[in-house]
Amino acid sequence: MPKATPIRLLGALLLSLSLLPAPAAQAEQAGPSGWKVSGFPGGPAAELALDPQAGTLTLAATRHGAPVLEPSPVGIVTERADLSQGLRLLHRRDRLVAEHYTTTVGKRLKRSALMREATFAFQNAAGARLDLIVRVARDGVAYRYRLPDGYGPVLRETSAYTLHQDATAWLARHRRDYENPFVQYTALTAPAADFMVPALFETGGGHLLITESGLDGRYSGPRLAHEEGTGTYRLRLWDEQVQVDGALESPWRVLVIGDLATVTESTLVDDLAPASKVRDTSWIAPDQVLWTWLAGGREAGQSLEIQKGYVDYAAARGWPYVAVDAGWYFLKDQWDVTDPDWPATSWIPQLVEYGRAKSVGIIVWIHFRDLDTPEERALWLPTLSRWGVRGVKIDFMDAESQERLRWYDEILPATAANRLLVNFHGSTIPKGVHRTWPHVMTMEGVHGGEKRTLTTAHLTTLPFTRNVVGSMDYTPMAFHRPARPTSDAHELGLAVTYESGLQNLAGTVESYQSRPEAERFLEQVPSAWDETRLLSGRPGDHVVLARRSGDRWFVGAGVSGPARGLDVPLTMLHGRWLVEVVRDGETGLVRESQVIDGPHGRLSVPVPGEGGYAAIACRWHPRITTCDR
Repeated sequence: MPKATPIRLLGALLLSLSLLPAPAAQAEQAGPSGWKVSGFPGGPAAELALDPQAGTLTLAATRHGAPVLEPSPVGIVTERADLSQGLRLLHRRDRLVAEHYTTTVGKRLKRSALMREATFAFQNAAGARLDLIVRVARDGVAYRYRLPDGYGPVLRETSAYTLHQDATAWLARHRRDYENPFVQYTALTAPAADFMVPALFETGGGHLLITESGLDGRYSGPRLAHEEGTGTYRLRLWDEQVQVDGALESPWRVLVIGDLATVTESTLVDDLAPASKVRDTSWIAPDQVLWTWLAGGREAGQSLEIQKGYVDYAAARGWPYVAVDAGWYFLKDQWDVTDPDWPATSWIPQLVEYGRAKSVGIIVWIHFRDLDTPEERALWLPTLSRWGVRGVKIDFMDAESQERLRWYDEILPATAANRLLVNFHGSTIPKGVHRTWPHVMTMEGVHGGEKRTLTTAHLTTLPFTRNVVGSMDYTPMAFHRPARPTSDAHELGLAVTYESGLQNLAGTVESYQSRPEAERFLEQVPSAWDETRLLSGRPGDHVVLARRSGDRWFVGAGVSGPARGLDVPLTMLHGRWLVEVVRDGETGLVRESQVIDGPHGRLSVPVPGEGGYAAIACRWHPRITTCDR
């Protein structure tokens, strides 16, 4: 039974209560100028404090009574109001938030969110008002600012995050497209630099992932500026001034908190995001994609015949998509778009028809510069939809400025209206977009498979950092690349350890054909999941993740460093199960089967240095010999 079921039942029971206004809360007073927002059993709590002299606010988070986030500044400054000091509390209002929703991609498709919310109303000496909204869930704490109309542009936030200086930190230096590797430091010893959000810390109270939710063109993207010689990371905005039209609700500042499994399995970023704006999602279908750019696709992008061959191979594997990358419209500047026969000058419609006959949809790459005006969007998106293209891979946005975020606000409804699946590259990362715009299947925003400076330490950190917040287009399966740091079985396991609604498989046809066990596994593994469990792991060392689709479980594992045995409990299994493991053998990938009794059974697999494995588990009965379908 899915883990979310108790939450779903409790949420349904309390939903009506969440809609009733609560009186000003006097309970949970942490002191003369402090207030506590209690969480749920086993989860974190938030503590808000107001300095009675300076009128400055701090927010701290604890778990099991131990500090996770030290008291950290909270506040916002606009052109017409300084709401970071001189504050006094007017009142507090509490309510319960209980929501149920479904997604098209992610760690689990059916979600239940249950959060305690407290709204603290403050006023400064000049009479300016600030609402600080704090939510506490089983898997974290979040807060946002709400301002009335008329306060002008936002100049800065004083939001910061202070960690114990000895807290272990996994950080990636800020880059406009989020494509830098994660490196391990301590909160104190990390260099004085700007780092990307998300950022992961290990504290005495558990793990803490700093991230955000609900970012759109009403605001500006963040980064974390580390203050040298401290454990403090101050939030900096991309823009010097964030233009505000009317009242403002900032994005959520999100603290995913818990043990490593809680953080890894969390859906808090989506839980905080606005509800779906796409009513009919019947046309949205995540799955595997044959992507050939790393396999010599530069030439393939200019060849109808080569692409037909890829369609044939994808059809034989049961993969429903082929992605055509750059090159297919290299002569577009010579096209006469006023000619009613204009589509005939591209071979994409022919490829679409060829794929349709074989149940393979076509996804095409397109540069941001060809979609950055309303006129271009009005030309390209309906045309691609009319051709029958299933989705677009849009590349090179390379910014989180308010201007660029407003472009996302325009492209998202436009692609949905034309029923085009979306894969954003050279982009921001998911910050609740999968809930609000469910046709967004995946986003890059990762130091991924296209890079030539990859390490298994980085690869085994991604499930606990970047991939926590949403689908990640790492592009695994580049078996043909000699500089790849992973063993074959570790690389195969990435199809499970990395969640992506469109899983772009980056190998050559020949590299798959020479690895029949990889072919077989990739024919079975889906890219949308009903449940996710972390079985074992530590960032930069190893990861073993299990994901359920229907009545089967899939497991992906990988290590960084020397050979070892991976021994994990299979507590999610009940009864007898057949488990088929694909691991590294002396001469290539080998498959081994065993019957395991759950929930007390264990899976033990020896792996070589930088190795791993991939596995499928299905219910055992006397006649079953394989989990294949």
